[in-house]
Amino acid sequence: MLAPMAGAAVGALVLADVLSGGLRRLALWRGLTDDPGLRKAHARPMPYLGGVAIALGTLIPVAVLVPHWDVRLGVLVIASAAVAAVGLVDDLRCLSPVPRLVTESLAAMAVVLIGGRIAAFGNWLDLIVTTLWIVVITNSFNLLDNMDGAAATVATVVAGFLAWAAFLTGQTGLVLFLLALSAGCFGFLIHNWTPARMFMGDAGSLFIGFVISAGAVLIDLPGGPMSRIAEMLLVTFVATVDTCLVLLSRRRAGRSLLVGGTDHISHRLRRLGMSIRQVTFTLFAATLVPCLFGVLVTEQRLSGSVAVVGVTVVALSMIWLLLRVPVYPAERTDFPVRPISARALSTDRS
Repeated sequence: MLAPMAGAAVGALVLADVLSGGLRRLALWRGLTDDPGLRKAHARPMPYLGGVAIALGTLIPVAVLVPHWDVRLGVLVIASAAVAAVGLVDDLRCLSPVPRLVTESLAAMAVVLIGGRIAAFGNWLDLIVTTLWIVVITNSFNLLDNMDGAAATVATVVAGFLAWAAFLTGQTGLVLFLLALSAGCFGFLIHNWTPARMFMGDAGSLFIGFVISAGAVLIDLPGGPMSRIAEMLLVTFVATVDTCLVLLSRRRAGRSLLVGGTDHISHRLRRLGMSIRQVTFTLFAATLVPCLFGVLVTEQRLSGSVAVVGVTVVALSMIWLLLRVPVYPAERTDFPVRPISARALSTDRS
């Protein structure tokens, strides 16, 4: 088991790194770039095929090294590849939200039908709630991809923790898949660390969000529904807080939820005077700590109910504090901020 695990991790890291370099040159040659704009921090066209490197860097080692395939792993691989594909089409042609959501929903339903579910209600509601949760978290990682290194850093930690949880429950194939995703994200991070040389695009962020959310519900956790809910909230803590923060902020400001903006956690931390590197390390810490508590839940050293209450209180407190950081011109607040230029803010590339 250790040899395939090591092979998957090393293979994914090297593949993602090498493919990122090659795809960067291809994207620049073909003009597949995110061009500078009023809401964007980069001053030159930025290639965005990094997500293809992440997806291929993850899927190829899994296809080669998994010793025993089962229905769950097969469905997860096919469904995640479909989500990455629709993300790539969106990168190239700017799809409307409908085909994206349809593909994500069908992929999520496939995962639910093979046994991945929250099991909080014990009836058909579990299927609906789990499907919705997978779709929401998939798009939450898309929203989180808004600053150099942010989404890749968070995904590296989360996928690594989920691989550990799957290992504790003896799910070999899932261990390799999640471990490969973690290593693949790290391999891409070499190119996406500030100052970024390329972006992952929707192909990468949607692929990452889907694999993490689907993997979380496919892990056979002991401890009942509350342990499952606790694990889901803990591993997606940063992405969930960021999505809730943006939704509340835009609703309060009367802004469209479908239009990007510099109102995410990362942007608010920048408004408080942090550098991009400091923001990324802060997101790393904010991901690592909940995941460590997730380990305690997985090993049944921490009650799922206690973990749910604790993570909910912390999340609501963070959202309340971050909402006080002004990000829109019309806002008025006495919260102390250090002004920075608009150019210093990274864009919401969702």
